[in-house]
Amino acid sequence: MINSKEIIIIIYVEDQKRSREFYTALLDNAPSLDVDGMTEIPFNETTRLGLLPGDGIVKILDGNVDNPNQNTAYPRCELYLYVDSPELYYERALSLGARGISEVKPRNWGDNTAYCSDFDGNIIAFAKRKSEK
Repeated sequence: MINSKEIIIIIYVEDQKRSREFYTALLDNAPSLDVDGMTEIPFNETTRLGLLPGDGIVKILDGNVDNPNQNTAYPRCELYLYVDSPELYYERALSLGARGISEVKPRNWGDNTAYCSDFDGNIIAFAKRKSEK
């Protein structure tokens, strides 16, 4: 059984310090762990975002994977975050250096969603259900 009381979503980053500063400001939350090789920023009491340098995962897995920093031209993951104001979070991300992909608009699955990407090509979506005012 999966322990849903502790979930860490880890993304690979090239520059841990730069990504820590970006996500700390974007999520308006301080890291709960910040050591050389891993930063964790809480979303809530049970879920954290982990920032792991690409070189680090190569070491951890004894070189049995390619270094994710070698190709950031393609998205590697998507963080789909429900927020109270997708417009506000989208603008905040852009002001912190994210690349805008798509401004907030209604999507066919029932959300109003904006998309941007971080420095490493990871996609960040800010969403709100259409039914929520």
